[in-house]
Amino acid sequence: MRVERGETFAVVGYSGVGKSTLLKCIAGLLEPASGEVIIDGVNIVGMPESKLRPIRAKIGMVFQNAALFDSLTVYENVSFGLRHQRKLPEDEIRKIVAEKLALVGLSNTENLYPSQLSGGMQKRVGIARALAVNPEILLYDEPTSGLDPVMSAVIGDLIVRLRDNLGVTTVVVSHDVVLTKKVANRIGMLHRGRICMVGTWDEIETTDNPVVRQFISGSIEGPVKV
Repeated sequence: MRVERGETFAVVGYSGVGKSTLLKCIAGLLEPASGEVIIDGVNIVGMPESKLRPIRAKIGMVFQNAALFDSLTVYENVSFGLRHQRKLPEDEIRKIVAEKLALVGLSNTENLYPSQLSGGMQKRVGIARALAVNPEILLYDEPTSGLDPVMSAVIGDLIVRLRDNLGVTTVVVSHDVVLTKKVANRIGMLHRGRICMVGTWDEIETTDNPVVRQFISGSIEGPVKV
């Protein structure tokens, strides 16, 4: 699996095949049992924490359930990474937080708590937090999970807009076929621990690969038993 700079690559697959685990390996949060994870020409597998830290600083991750801190305001959540990675004056932090919240369509929400936000708003706060450190790589773990179709479309449009406007290299893990069709330049199908196919949506849609065909059609008939 190779992701080109500036593209959006979607990893799809059945539940439980390891999509989220793959994403955490890319982020350096988990170490794979075998193989390599190469970022900007450097293999990060087995790398000491002291050398891994600056590479992780290039990566923003949007977790499946937003993973916001319930006891912190939106402002405190979005600024969390900034405070831990950079030494910035409060005025600069406030400016960055306002800018990132505006990017995701949530201006003037700084003083709200996660419990006061809808599911879609929480997802967008999670995206703003990931963007706050100006990452070169943005990882999304099931960004539309638990959302209604309209809010899923909003998140999909946002992912595309951020890619086009910011040029961020993006990896999206999802089983949402509609989302991946909308946002991805290329799609990889993860099955039994391996990427069994990589292609554009047109190539995925017209493939003879029975595992891929069963997945995109949603059929209970096929090589994958349910």
